[in-house]
Amino acid sequence: QVTLVESGGGLVQAGGSLRLSCAGSGRAFRNYAMGWFRQAPGKEREFVAAITWSGGGTEYADSVKGRFTISRDNAKKTVLLQMNSLKPEDTAVYSCAAGSLVAGTPSGYDYWGQGTQVTVSS
Repeated sequence: QVTLVESGGGLVQAGGSLRLSCAGSGRAFRNYAMGWFRQAPGKEREFVAAITWSGGGTEYADSVKGRFTISRDNAKKTVLLQMNSLKPEDTAVYSCAAGSLVAGTPSGYDYWGQGTQVTVSS
């Protein structure tokens, strides 16, 4: 069992940066691949980034490549999403998730946090 809590969201101007944090609990945290997803109003949840249990592999959505960086610290049971050069279209609720393998779809993850709002103004 893993519990996830996101933080770090907020309001930022276009071109700015935010760093989201996902704090996990449970002894099994280090065994899970972790992903970040986002959902804007009226849209489906979409994949943003994912990282393997060891941190040795990462994947990104094309829309965020070169701007976002995912990382993890298993000792602290934390996953970070550094977001730079933010655009208004990045506005969404961002959620972290834990699963057995890196996956690009929500169905690939077993545990979810409650989400944190990111708003990028133009």
